[in-house]
Amino acid sequence: MASAGGWDRYRDLIGGPGSGAGRAWQVLLHLPSILRLYWRLFRDERVSVWPKALLVAAVAYVVLPIDVIPDVLPLVGEVDDVVILLLAARWFVQWCPPEIVREHVRAISAGLAS
Repeated sequence: MASAGGWDRYRDLIGGPGSGAGRAWQVLLHLPSILRLYWRLFRDERVSVWPKALLVAAVAYVVLPIDVIPDVLPLVGEVDDVVILLLAARWFVQWCPPEIVREHVRAISAGLAS
């Protein structure tokens, strides 16, 4: 996974086509690496402030009590939070420079410390 193929695997997991239990299982299996990738990209000074601001805004939306759809509505109130987080996570990686993302994926694949 140290090649560009490693990046392709993460890209497909984060924002690729497909759905269902199989894809969800794959994401859960790779979740520690995905979270490490997000953390490394967030801390990287070469990544623009805009993707980072998007991610912070999405987390703030979930944490703060102000919602477009109130959480008191059963199921629907929580679904909007999940959708916001998933979209922000996908866009965060898409807005980061691909060469920087690949660099971090290779480092994670090689087992280098963050």
